[in-house]
Amino acid sequence: MIIWRLSRACFRLRGGRPRRAVFDCVEVMGLILVNAFTKFQFPTPEECENTMNHTDPRQDVIIVGAGLAGLKAALELKQAGKRVTVLEARDRVGGRSMPGEIAGQTIDLGGQWVGPQQTLLLDQANTLGVKTTPQYTTGASLLSLDGKLSSYRSDIPRLPFLSLLELGRLERRWAKEMRSLPTTAEPWLAVKAKQWDSETLESWILKHVHTRGAREFARTIARAVLCAEPRQVSYLCFLEYLRQGQGLETLIGTQGGAQQDKFIGGAWRIPERMAEQLGGGIVLNAPVLAVEQNGQYVTVTTEGRKYTAPYLIMAVPPVLAGKIGYNRPLPSKRSALLERMPMGSVIKIHVAYQSAFWRQRGLNGAVVSNDRIFNVVFDQSLDDNGMGVLVGFIDGDHAIAMSAHDETARRQQVITDLVHYFGQDAANPIDYVEQDWTAEPWSRGCYVAHTAPGVITSFGDTLREPCGRIHWAGTETAIEWTGYLEGALQSGMRAAREVIVAQR
Repeated sequence: MIIWRLSRACFRLRGGRPRRAVFDCVEVMGLILVNAFTKFQFPTPEECENTMNHTDPRQDVIIVGAGLAGLKAALELKQAGKRVTVLEARDRVGGRSMPGEIAGQTIDLGGQWVGPQQTLLLDQANTLGVKTTPQYTTGASLLSLDGKLSSYRSDIPRLPFLSLLELGRLERRWAKEMRSLPTTAEPWLAVKAKQWDSETLESWILKHVHTRGAREFARTIARAVLCAEPRQVSYLCFLEYLRQGQGLETLIGTQGGAQQDKFIGGAWRIPERMAEQLGGGIVLNAPVLAVEQNGQYVTVTTEGRKYTAPYLIMAVPPVLAGKIGYNRPLPSKRSALLERMPMGSVIKIHVAYQSAFWRQRGLNGAVVSNDRIFNVVFDQSLDDNGMGVLVGFIDGDHAIAMSAHDETARRQQVITDLVHYFGQDAANPIDYVEQDWTAEPWSRGCYVAHTAPGVITSFGDTLREPCGRIHWAGTETAIEWTGYLEGALQSGMRAAREVIVAQR
């Protein structure tokens, strides 16, 4: 019909009848448009929304968070043939593992140590070609107790005799009580769970520890491993942390303990290389605003974009997961748990010197203090002959207070404390680098979340429980080594297994 009308228009145009030819051309155009619209299928409202928001329905799993937990879950799922998108709020991967540099030397601004018991992390590093080097321990460590400085050559500081006796009994009691907790990371099922979860670690210390030296050591341990004050943490939470870290000696130890080794080139090389293995499946600068569940899919909304998949793994700190909007509200116990798991407070600081002068004095650079603000220190130097670097922490209440000051004030306080420990040689560093984790918006603290009395026994059983199509990962959900890179890897593997089983 269209071809015939065009032919007639041409004939009329040649025959001197242009007006009729124009009418024929208009009619042809109308027929073309009618034919086009008849064959065109308009998109549904859902398809329009998906197109506008760049939704990709071809993914099997969305993972929120590109820390070690999220990256490990993604690698496990990819190996199982799943299509994965990882959404990360930051402009980098790694989460609480973060790279830095001081005076030209690569450093870790986040997690950095590994112990021989942490086999998942060691295996992952070995697979990626990341090697380890021992933490420097040659020489004596320092203890500053109530302003008095002393040295010691074991993992336990030199305390007054009665305090040492009590500390030995305390360590044995903690070991016995942590062994009574379930090895499945369900401390709420322990026989004495309600009793231990009804008091803070501080109240327990005041009740059961009598010498000042042992009390101060116990408080210092809590601040060092949880970055929280003993009055903020339930005794059950503390015992579970000890159990997950295989006991006090392992947790605070260097040789044979959790601080035995470091990674050459920095621990951040591990998540960096994990991300490289994933290829283009990671979206950076994509903070999640909302999560919507329906019967078949989960839709995740970031700024100006949506992603859809059958399942979601949430691999961010609890305090951040609780701030995301959910169209189908999380179970009340789960929401209550997220609201009651604050992060620890810590500022990690590196200080560089022309040389490691402390080594020349027979010191290994390790310091622990109960009354100084920069209260835990380690040697971070590469060797004896080059630049000297100390790394340490301001934690607990001190971190919250010092975070309110500017970097100049913090630097001066750190140098003052280092002069107290090492003398005037520490007064003139050549560089200073800090990472205030309390001010980091996508972690809100470090190293790990903790719970106050009553939280574990009231809400803890929802910690790893899926919520519809949402599964949970992150070091806080680990079965062992919560708060460590090891725990993050383990939690990612568990969450990936859950999703794989759910999709069968």
